[in-house]
Amino acid sequence: MRLNRAWIESRIPHHGRMCLLDEVISWSAERVSCRSSTHREEDNPLRARGRLGIACGIEYAAQAMAVHGALVASPAGPPAAGPPAAGFLAAVRGVRFHALRLDDVPGDLICDAVRMAGDATTALYEFELRSDAMRLLCGRATVVFDAAFGPSLLPGGVE
Repeated sequence: MRLNRAWIESRIPHHGRMCLLDEVISWSAERVSCRSSTHREEDNPLRARGRLGIACGIEYAAQAMAVHGALVASPAGPPAAGPPAAGFLAAVRGVRFHALRLDDVPGDLICDAVRMAGDATTALYEFELRSDAMRLLCGRATVVFDAAFGPSLLPGGVE
């Protein structure tokens, strides 16, 4: 079942132009796949000096992980609209860039995130951002879904 941008905006903290995902293509308890065309928009909020650098792809992946968190929070199916759960990206590791920029990618972006481990408050994801058959970036991320845990409790107090 595909879920549109309005559904996504109702489930993650990002709204308006800062919501980078257009739709959820597919999902399961372990993974989510999302599509986006926002990398080609001139008013993309992540653009700097008229360009959208490849590192911005991590934000696309983070939003896909947030969507996945919202989806698996309701095992009976896609939850109804409601306030998004608080959470933050605690760490990224092993990120590999296979391109320099996103704004010059002609096709839509597909972001796949696979939950490798975790519990109700944290998760370890592997993610990949691609367009057609071209891999753009990949890596791993630790997500904390319960913001009450707080960044001040992490080593160095870093978000």
